[in-house]
Amino acid sequence: MIRTVALGLLAATALTGSALAQDAADNKLKVGLMFTLSGPAAVLGEQGRDGFMLAVETMGGKLGGLETEITTVDDELKPDIAANKARELVERDDADFVVGPIFSNILMAIAKPVTDGGAFLISPNAGTSNFAGAECNANLFVSSYQNDQVHEVLGKYAEDTGYKRLFLLAPNYQAGKDSLAGFKRSYKGEVVNEIYTPLGQLDFSAELAQIAAEQPDAVFTFMPGGMGVNLVKQYRQAGLDNIPFLSAFTVDETTLPAQQDAAVGFFGGANWAPDMDNEQSKAFVAAYEEKYGSVPGTYAMQAYDAAQMIDSAIKAAGGDLSDKDALRAGLKAADFLSLRGDFSIGDNHYPIQDFYLVKVAKRDDGKYQTQIEQKIFDDYQDNYAADCKMQ
Repeated sequence: MIRTVALGLLAATALTGSALAQDAADNKLKVGLMFTLSGPAAVLGEQGRDGFMLAVETMGGKLGGLETEITTVDDELKPDIAANKARELVERDDADFVVGPIFSNILMAIAKPVTDGGAFLISPNAGTSNFAGAECNANLFVSSYQNDQVHEVLGKYAEDTGYKRLFLLAPNYQAGKDSLAGFKRSYKGEVVNEIYTPLGQLDFSAELAQIAAEQPDAVFTFMPGGMGVNLVKQYRQAGLDNIPFLSAFTVDETTLPAQQDAAVGFFGGANWAPDMDNEQSKAFVAAYEEKYGSVPGTYAMQAYDAAQMIDSAIKAAGGDLSDKDALRAGLKAADFLSLRGDFSIGDNHYPIQDFYLVKVAKRDDGKYQTQIEQKIFDDYQDNYAADCKMQ
């Protein structure tokens, strides 16, 4: 009889251990990363990917205490390809969370397949106005900003500084138009010229001649990537140093390695910079530079915080990935120490945070980075949040 009971206990123990092992396997967290990792814009996506992976490494390879499996895909900056890959991440790879992308046209393409497929989408960079407002989505969260806000930083700075006459310059596509509209939301002075250049233009001699002729109080431009690299170099070469250069996504840690001395002293806008004075940010910058050999920009920082958002949400849900309501509440609570300091998530699932005027500097080690010059907005929520009627 004793032997029978003992065998029964052993069998029960074996079954219980087997069930626990199966439960642990079933509760593995699966995350899909979608970034632009090829072509001229790959440096932005690489920073996003590397920032996220550094966070996971820092947390011991786990998010929310769960074993974490990460699948990384290249959206190729092509919306149709991105939509298909997003569908595969959710339907084939069973991703619980998809983190990405960098570009707004890709966000527009992947939001529906990801969230309709039952996963949460965390955007670590793109933050379109529609998803901040009327088309807000219960399963879409943003760890960066609403796109207009960085441009508004420079408009507010220009207004507060007393610049009376501004020259505006941006590429002729939706993001360029949104950029200048965002700038003008904060700036009420005279716009002496507003020029939209062909997307991808690399020779700005005609526009620089117009700036020289107009002699505005300052120039504001949104000119990302290679366009910004060339514009900054040509601006210096044209001898326009006496006219303040204000920009968004034109001088940052992805363009500075190519712009170098030509960008020193030029202004940008951001929600963070590598010289942010808090312990968590200092540790992040040091770890990133040691691991990747380059200075992290906001793309890396925001992706790092996206990982922290997921980690905190899973902990809030007690590790139960099936409890979508608890995960959603955890994401909204954002109970973690952001690298940027003050940070919360608004009812539209976009951040409420501080924004800064930043200035390009050359460090003692010869590397270039943006540095915080002054705070422009405190606990700033985007202008579209009131249009969000989250169900």
